[in-house]
Amino acid sequence: MSPLLFALTLLACIGLAGLGLSSLLIVNLHARNERRRQRLAAATAPHLPAGQEVLPSLFRRGGGRRRERLMRRAAGVVGFDPARHDHYPVPWWLVLGTATTLGRVASGALHELLGLFSILLVPAGAIIVSRAFFSWCDARRSRTLLAQMPDALAMIVRSVRVGIPIQEAIQAMAREAAQPTAQEFALLVNRVRIGVPLEEALGEMAVRNRMSEYRFFATALSLQSQTGGGLTETLESLADVIRKRVALRARGYALASEARTSAVILATLPVLSGLGLWFLNRSYMAKLFTDPAGQKIFGAAVLSLVFGLLVMRSIIQRSLS
Repeated sequence: MSPLLFALTLLACIGLAGLGLSSLLIVNLHARNERRRQRLAAATAPHLPAGQEVLPSLFRRGGGRRRERLMRRAAGVVGFDPARHDHYPVPWWLVLGTATTLGRVASGALHELLGLFSILLVPAGAIIVSRAFFSWCDARRSRTLLAQMPDALAMIVRSVRVGIPIQEAIQAMAREAAQPTAQEFALLVNRVRIGVPLEEALGEMAVRNRMSEYRFFATALSLQSQTGGGLTETLESLADVIRKRVALRARGYALASEARTSAVILATLPVLSGLGLWFLNRSYMAKLFTDPAGQKIFGAAVLSLVFGLLVMRSIIQRSLS
């Protein structure tokens, strides 16, 4: 190995080690924040009783509680929540198959650089891509529900003020609200119709969506049904708080636009530069794909770029959470 190639490989390894350490620190911070959210959920809403979730067919087959727990843990590794399978636009098996295929492609592209260790990219790529997709779907749905919630509360307030009972106001929400809010309130109405108390059904909805705003809504209705008081004033105050939170989140995204734009530029610049060099001097760029040393350098560059983008994305998300 030439001294130049050895130096480039050593620098790439040092960079990857630094990026990996940064990723571990960010993941640790995210885990601590998630534990705080779970403690808040346990304090503000009851847990969903076992056996009341509508699971995919694979999770409903026989095998007992132990098999169900193992299936849930396996699904949690790839970021899939069986209780929320109807929230995702495509089936989980299609996402996992596509992610595994992408991992296999990455393994083949980096085989010259990593050797036998490139096989590890198949499960790693499947897990990373699947978790990213399911996390993106959950985040998009949560943002939509949060943006629609002030209008939903305003509709309930107007219904209650004209003398309509709260349960009928919720039924009207299930018919007239926009999706996915209408779907959530339709599930709430169905639970109440089969005999579940309204407070318990609200708690289930709050746990299912993992949104603090729904927990506040459930807590407000539960306290009002137990102690009395002005429901309309409580819901109006809650709607005003949620509007301010939505505006504050939009302001945060606006302030982070420079960082997100920088991440996009850093991601596209190497690709555009490589394409430009390919059209200008194809034989010069072909060494990255035909020469063994070039393949190793190309693989190290791709890994560095991917890890860098993941770190920047994690930092931006943590700053906005």
